[in-house]
Amino acid sequence: MKRALKHLEKHKEGYLKELFEFLSIPSVSAQSSYRDDARRAAAWMRARLERAGFEAELFEGDGLPTVLGRRIEDPKLPTLLLYGHYDVQPPEPLEEWETKPFEPTLVNGEIRARGCADDKGPTLAMVLGAECWIEAAGKLPVNLKVIIEGEEESGGKVVYQCVHDRKADLAADALVIADVPGAAEGVPSICYGLRGLVGLELIVRGPGRDLHSGFYGGTVANPATALARLVATLHDADGRVAVPGFYDGVRKIDAKERARLKARALDEAEFLAGAGATETFGEKGFTTAERMGARPTCEVNGIYGGYMGEGTKTIIPARAGCKITCRLVPDQDPTKVGEAVERHLKEHAPPGVAVEVRRSAGAPAFYMDPDTDWARKAAAALQAAFGHAPALTRGGGSIPVVAAFKRELGLDPLLIGTYAPGERMHSPNERYYPDDFFRAIRTAIALYA
Repeated sequence: MKRALKHLEKHKEGYLKELFEFLSIPSVSAQSSYRDDARRAAAWMRARLERAGFEAELFEGDGLPTVLGRRIEDPKLPTLLLYGHYDVQPPEPLEEWETKPFEPTLVNGEIRARGCADDKGPTLAMVLGAECWIEAAGKLPVNLKVIIEGEEESGGKVVYQCVHDRKADLAADALVIADVPGAAEGVPSICYGLRGLVGLELIVRGPGRDLHSGFYGGTVANPATALARLVATLHDADGRVAVPGFYDGVRKIDAKERARLKARALDEAEFLAGAGATETFGEKGFTTAERMGARPTCEVNGIYGGYMGEGTKTIIPARAGCKITCRLVPDQDPTKVGEAVERHLKEHAPPGVAVEVRRSAGAPAFYMDPDTDWARKAAAALQAAFGHAPALTRGGGSIPVVAAFKRELGLDPLLIGTYAPGERMHSPNERYYPDDFFRAIRTAIALYA
């Protein structure tokens, strides 16, 4: 292991340069205009795996390809399956970026680029950790298989088809995912829970075309007003979701879990500063840490409709809409939650408008016992890389394919957090510290040992 770490120290500058090259590929999966770029990122990762010493291929399907890699040293050794994603969130709003999102730049010691923390940096680090072992020792101390998808940020299906069709090829003793944040700057984490997800789009239609608000105002229903009324019905004044049936099956937070979340010692002032918010808000009777990972939510992600350009255009819009995502906790059924929200929206539709609701398939929440042999191995690796024991955390986000890994391969993931929280993932000016990148590589080196 010492030789592998020395190899890293010798090649840090080159590895950082490679990360910048990877980040410069605008692999946005949600927008068709970036499709060729996303495929270029897949080819880049395949080539990088091969250069590191892996057999690699692209699994093609109806969408963006999934990258597969494998290096089997000895069938008697344990086998780790590494998961990551090469696609990134859309960069908009572009005007809020201080640098160009796909021209990675160092600003005050931070890498600024879309996808640097989520998830290109941690994904590349896992591969480079393997290369350090291979270059320094001629082989790995463990068998490694790699699956890196290109549609994590857009809900594509190729990776699910891949896990199903290549189940035998992906069989492993443990699954490692580095797509979660650490607990604080310089403090890594082991995340033992993720929330599930179901998405909806609400479309409200009124007149057959945009109408002059002088002639028609007050005479026909306004879809934008109707949309606002509908959105307002989703929560009560205390932040609790007001959809009947939404909380069916929600697993209660028991005393052990409450104590574990309390031990995280969330600094609310620091949390608010990182969010640029002035005060916390949410469901009464729960702490911020509990609401963040152990309670379900229903959030409006964007609203559209009518005239949004410069100046005034006096119209009643023909339609308006919004996009909604619900984060789910253990024992909630994504299909039933989606049906409940759809039913609620249709039942509360004001007169004079037509309501359409489109739902995604969704994914269930994930929760595991953090006190397992593999979790202890991951904790030891993080301790070695950071010089600090990892904190146990429960994530508020979602990694939908986790359910497929459990269903098809029987694997719960080791979710290891190697980058500082507050990295502005999904927001303008996403950032990533070079030290976190190198610590992630050191974590991989120690974990394989």
